[in-house]
Amino acid sequence: MRRVIHTGQALVDVVLEVPDLPARGQNVMASTATDYAGGAVTVLVAAARFGAECVHAGAHGTGPHGDVVRAALDSEGIAVSAPPVADRDTGICVVLVEPSAERTFVTTLGAERDITVESLATSSPRAGDLVCVTGFSLALERTRNPLLEWLAGLPAEVVVVLDPGAAFAALPPDVRDTMLAHTDVWTSNAEEATDLLAVLGLPVDPAEVEPREIVAQTRALAPLVRGDAVTIVRDGPEGCAVHVAGEASYVPGFPQTPVDTNGAGDTHTGALMAEVAGGTAWVEGCRRANAAAAIKVTRRGPSTAPTAAEVDAFLESERGPTDA
Repeated sequence: MRRVIHTGQALVDVVLEVPDLPARGQNVMASTATDYAGGAVTVLVAAARFGAECVHAGAHGTGPHGDVVRAALDSEGIAVSAPPVADRDTGICVVLVEPSAERTFVTTLGAERDITVESLATSSPRAGDLVCVTGFSLALERTRNPLLEWLAGLPAEVVVVLDPGAAFAALPPDVRDTMLAHTDVWTSNAEEATDLLAVLGLPVDPAEVEPREIVAQTRALAPLVRGDAVTIVRDGPEGCAVHVAGEASYVPGFPQTPVDTNGAGDTHTGALMAEVAGGTAWVEGCRRANAAAAIKVTRRGPSTAPTAAEVDAFLESERGPTDA
């Protein structure tokens, strides 16, 4: 069985539901305050609930926040390969969630940033494993340098999956180029894809935007990553596009009335990686990942991905009369 290994930051999300964002220097009253394990945990939980064998290769602390992360991973049967960082706790991410389900983040730095080549190597990737990288690991030298050094030494048969995040397009060009040279699969939202293509001066040809601009974006991104590149671009409730084996496809989404969009993209990534690890074709995997993200936005908290069985039931309920 191919494994899903995540190298990114496992944090504790302190989620505050607010009626609106406060004006600068002002106050707002939150209706709820809840702590969740988030970040890389969200991807791994989604993958585990879809049946994948999962490993967290990132760092984690020894304090109460580190305990929250480890407990969340353990409850889903997700292995933690590296030992805890001594005398340092895991950081937090304060998440302000508005009634529209839009969210705003403030993140601290903690033990999750204390990775080394040796700590990453404890995950022992083998041929076919899917190693997930977040662009936020590349934003600081303390995580960027050991990560890129470790990636350079991986066997060619290991599949490196990049979720660039909002930070990627603004990275130094040499860092972006090095990461893309290690990347087999790109998975991002439409804004992140637009930002990178704009920075590189690669505008999408208006003649290629049908049926969706994200389809053209997957084509434009494919030459930037190595080998038989796979590129995925998500567009929230509209679904996603996937470019694989030289063909780009639009995969419709399942619009819902959201209560919390925090973690929807990570849920999509985790579900898709699990499907691919289990042998599902990329386009069908994207369809199931779209369904997983659609269910997740109807639930509060980042790591509230559905199981594969819940997605089966959801897709069955979405079938029209002609499909029955």
